[in-house]
Amino acid sequence: TAWRALFDKGRAVPGETVLIHGASGAVGVAATQIARAAGLRVFGTAGSERGRQLAREQGAHEVFDHSAAGYDKEIVARTGGRGVDLVVEMLANTNLVRDLEMIAKRGRIAIVGNRGSLELNPRAIMGKDATIVGFTNWNATPSELAVAHAAIVAGMERAGYRPQIGKEVPLADAPRAHLCPG
Repeated sequence: TAWRALFDKGRAVPGETVLIHGASGAVGVAATQIARAAGLRVFGTAGSERGRQLAREQGAHEVFDHSAAGYDKEIVARTGGRGVDLVVEMLANTNLVRDLEMIAKRGRIAIVGNRGSLELNPRAIMGKDATIVGFTNWNATPSELAVAHAAIVAGMERAGYRPQIGKEVPLADAPRAHLCPG
């Protein structure tokens, strides 16, 4: 999911700035490590000090508290007012409108997660010549998954991607371990 958000759907290029919302979650940790190893400038967000520390440890160049007022303006300021090139969005119903304010012209937003609806003025997309793409891995073609898998394996070998283990559960509890807590 992280690799596809960055490269397959997000079209990330080394040297660009990527904002990874929820950089302390499972997909966010992976996206942070992968983006950093690929030469992107990585901004991460997390809502707790522990989460922000984890994002830093995973390689985020700068980390922001997405629950703090004005964090979005701080992110834009850290890009010299230009905005970020790509947003990996974990909760579109909460952040998408704000994401459109933080992206650069011709910026991209790859939606990984969403838990509801929102009201959006399409002019916010048009005014930046922005691209918003949503995806799920169950829609991926076998060749898209094969490319992502090969890139991840190579990254583990060369770049040392380090999956983070939050909790170990018995194999019998595997179905419960995959449930989303909310």
